[in-house]
This record gives sequence, structure tokens and C-alpha cells, in this order.
Amino acid sequence: MTTTLRPTGPLQQEATGARSRGYEVRDNSRPVGTIEIATLPWPGARTGALRSLRIDEADRRRGRGTVAALAAEEVLRGWGCTRVRVSVPENEAASRFAAVLGYAELGRYMAKILPDRPPALPPGTAARPMDDAEFARWWETDLDFYLGSWTDRGLAPAEALARAEADRAAALPDGRATVGVRLEVLEHEGEPVGHLYLGRREVLPGEQGAYVYDVEVAEEHRGRGHGRSLMLLAERYALESGVRLLGLHVLAGNTRARGLYDSLGYRTTSVNAAKQLL
Repeated sequence: MTTTLRPTGPLQQEATGARSRGYEVRDNSRPVGTIEIATLPWPGARTGALRSLRIDEADRRRGRGTVAALAAEEVLRGWGCTRVRVSVPENEAASRFAAVLGYAELGRYMAKILPDRPPALPPGTAARPMDDAEFARWWETDLDFYLGSWTDRGLAPAEALARAEADRAAALPDGRATVGVRLEVLEHEGEPVGHLYLGRREVLPGEQGAYVYDVEVAEEHRGRGHGRSLMLLAERYALESGVRLLGLHVLAGNTRARGLYDSLGYRTTSVNAAKQLL
């Protein structure tokens, strides 16, 4: 068996410097599938991505997908990439495929179809919009966290800061007054215990829904069920806006949050993983 990649079109080059190209997967010159590879779209990025790997049903379970992925990684090395990311569906075959290739989970997207009626919050618990001072503190703290997520993906600090600020400005052009966004403070018996940032985005392929961009319980109030209250609050706001699909992302190491989401009925839709290209 000789599995190779054959370009299906010219190399695409974006203004940001990102590259992408589609390939046909061939076995002894016979087409057996397709794959697309790309570099991530920001200046200075040295991270590539494997996209839309597909092997024809009749040719699966013969190692062709694995060989095609390894060949794609070699192309990315030639493009100067030192890291590669992949998003795979949540199933045993996809997880085994990523593990064999040496990918480690970074995090996962999860989603839930909401019930018809909004859940009740626990007694003594209520929510209110962030005020200006709270929004300013949250903006700075969350920007630092977001900045760190980009440097972890391989961006230089200056490039990561520019990317983080641009993304935040695009998501919240009018600050806490941005249409379609809820920035709320959860209080228990009158004391602030956590916050929620809820917006909109594509949650399932081709399907928009409400999305939890940020949720956090203040450290001194953790372990008292307020995280669950915040997620119930997100459900209430989603239903109030006429949306029954709610999504979120959880980092691989956040086992406590993952356990909470599992208990609330969220299901994994895809897993993000990455590895270094040596």
C-alpha cells in the first residue's frame, strides 16, 4: 500500500499570511479520500491544522487515514509549522485515531438541547447586569486569560495581545451594551459570587445557539453550588431569547467543570487536540 497526497487546487494565501490547500488522498494512484490543511489565520502563527480528513467508506480501517495525516503533517513542516491542531468528533474511532498519531486533548466543545421551561434558581440566588466598574475589572482579567491562551498556541506576546484585543473588540463593540450579549453577576443572599458572559455563535454545524463564553465563581465562594446556578442562569437567558441550544467549551484539565456539565446533560460535540511537530 502506497498512500500519497495529490493537490486538488493551487495553494491559497491570505493577507494575514495564512495558507491552505486541499488534497486528494490516493492509494497506489487510486483516489480514496480527501484532506485539507491550513495554517491558523494570524500573523506569525506557526501552528497548522488538519481539516476535513475523509476516507471513503470502502477504504477505511486500513491505515490510510493515519498515513494521510502523517503526510499532511510533513507538508505543514515544510510551511514552517512547529505545531498542529485537529478537531475530531466524539467517538471511539476518532479518539483512537488522534491518540495513535500522538495528539493530546486541549479541550472540548459541548452542547445541550434545553427543556421547554427555564430552570429555577436556588433560594437566595439572583442575577443582575454587571455595572461599569465590574465590567472594567472583568475586561482586564479576562483579557489576561485570553492573551495567555494565544501565547500557549505559539504566538509571540505582542502578536497575541493584538489578536486578543481585536477579538474582544469585535465580540463586544459596545462593551456591556452590545446587542445579544448578557454580562451578568450572580448574587447569593445579596453578595456577588460569580459572573456569566453569554452570547451567540454557531454551536452545531450550521446551527446557531446561545454560547457560554465565560463563566466563573469567585474563588472564595467555590464548592457551594454556585457554578451550577450560573449554568442554570445561562439556560434561563437562552430560553428567554427564544433559543433552545446552548453550547460551551471546557479545557482538558478542568475536570470539575467537565463533571458539572456532564451532570447537567451536556454532550461533547467535538474534541480539540494538538501535538508538536518535531
